[in-house]
Parts: sequence; C-alpha cells; structure tokens
Amino acid sequence: METAIQMGTAFVGTLGFGLLFHLRTRHMISAAVCGVFTWGVFLLTAHWVEGIFFPSLIASAFATLLAETMARIRKAPATLYLILGVVPLIPGSSLYYAMSYAVQKDWEKFREYGYQTMAYALGIALGMFLVWALYGMLGKALALTQEQTM
Repeated sequence: METAIQMGTAFVGTLGFGLLFHLRTRHMISAAVCGVFTWGVFLLTAHWVEGIFFPSLIASAFATLLAETMARIRKAPATLYLILGVVPLIPGSSLYYAMSYAVQKDWEKFREYGYQTMAYALGIALGMFLVWALYGMLGKALALTQEQTM
C-alpha cells in the first residue's frame, strides 16, 4: 500500500512540476509517467542496495535512458522528459533538514543531512553523465562504422 501511495504522489508531483513549467499538454502525462517509473526504479533498487547513492544513480540513469527514448518516440526534446523524470529523486527533505540544522548551528546533524543531500545529488548527476557518455560513444562508433561502409 505504501508503495502505491508513493507511486501516486510521484505521478502527482511530476505532473505538478509539468504544470509549473508550462509543459504542453500532449507531453504532460507521458512525462509524469516517466517520473513514476523513475521512482519505481529507485524503490526497487533501494530494496536491494543499501544507501542512497547507488539507488539514485541507477534511477537517474534509467530516467535518462527513458527520456532519450521518449524524446525519439514523441519527437520532443529529451530535457522535457528528463527534468520531470528526475523530480521524484530531488532530495527535498534532506536538503531542508540540512539547512535547518545549519541555521540552528547543530553541525553534527547538518553534516549528516548534508551528506545525504550530496549523495542524492551526486547519484543523480553521475547517472545522467554515464548514460550521456555512453550515448556519445555509441553515436561516434556508429558514425565511424557508417563512414567505413561508404
């Protein structure tokens, strides 16, 4: 039941950001579904792997692959799907608590929540980077192969 609630809130949250960014209605539902799938991959990975970093990395890499795929299917920029696809991964609560403890000068709690926030952020960024790097390498390899056959 908790997983269903999380998936539903991931859909609504992603849809809300789509509205906030004035996303065209023809992309709205598919972008929200990307957010749901990304959060599902995060939950599934977090079930098998301890910590925050690797589930964030795997989910972000999945979101990037899904965004690139959806962009080609829907003939739209990949960033439409990627930005909204990673919305459920944003470390809102850990960032809030880190800043709150910094203001209160509770440096031990600040360090704890700051570390969590950085682990989320690094996982998200590295997941995107790895997929984009692989896409770039595959694109160059395919271009070289096509050149050689001509």
